[in-house]
Amino acid sequence: MPGPSSSGSTGFISFSGVESALSSLKNFQSCISSGMDTASSVALDLVETQTEVSSEYSMDKAMVEFAMMDRELNHYLKAVQSTINHVKAERPGEIPDLKLLVEKKFLALQNKNSDADFQNNEKFAQFKQQLKELKKQSVKPKEDGGHNDFEQIKDKDASRAGNERDGLQAEREADATEGVDEDMIVTQSHTNFICPITQLEMKKPVKNKVCGHTYEEEAIVRMIESKHKRKKKACCPKIGCSHTDVRMSDLIQDEVLRRAIESHSKKKHRQSD
Repeated sequence: MPGPSSSGSTGFISFSGVESALSSLKNFQSCISSGMDTASSVALDLVETQTEVSSEYSMDKAMVEFAMMDRELNHYLKAVQSTINHVKAERPGEIPDLKLLVEKKFLALQNKNSDADFQNNEKFAQFKQQLKELKKQSVKPKEDGGHNDFEQIKDKDASRAGNERDGLQAEREADATEGVDEDMIVTQSHTNFICPITQLEMKKPVKNKVCGHTYEEEAIVRMIESKHKRKKKACCPKIGCSHTDVRMSDLIQDEVLRRAIESHSKKKHRQSD
């Protein structure tokens, strides 16, 4: 941490060097965010291609590591900013030990850590939800005496027991759905691909965290901006939805649906060829 000087906002200490360092640390947060996006995308690829569970688990652990780094960095930023604010407000007669003050505040924040903190990390929580949804959608037809069975892979927790393979097989057998009309499933899925605003198949779907409905990103952003310019609230365009105040912060990328749409499009293209 830069040493104190005889000038600055408090009259005797300059925090310009500290605040510059804080800005650099905040930029590092964007690197963590990018790393989480990459790990999440790889994990979803592994599930989609039904790659061995150990590879998927490695991505799960990577996301935990990223979430821990993000939490620690947030705590450090809060500790430094809190120390700066405290010194500026108190204006002590003697120059305090800034490093010691930051360490005390940082340790106090770290001591409150718990696994539940990860649920507050939006990217981590979104990753777990998308992983769960993609596994639920991993439905494959199986020929058995002229009938179609569909095996659905359920979400498994990060901790794996030694008998994981047997347990996974048991879950698949328990969740197998017999006699499902495949055409009906395809039609239902395709309906979910249509944006309620454009009435076209989505390319970049985003999900509303509040009501769960999805829209084409550009269309919903344009709708929200248009409403807000006129000082009005944007209602969810999905027919029958009661959510009357859609905000930009409510929207998250729906990676699972995007992949499903792309897979459906590729299938249609192959059939047309």
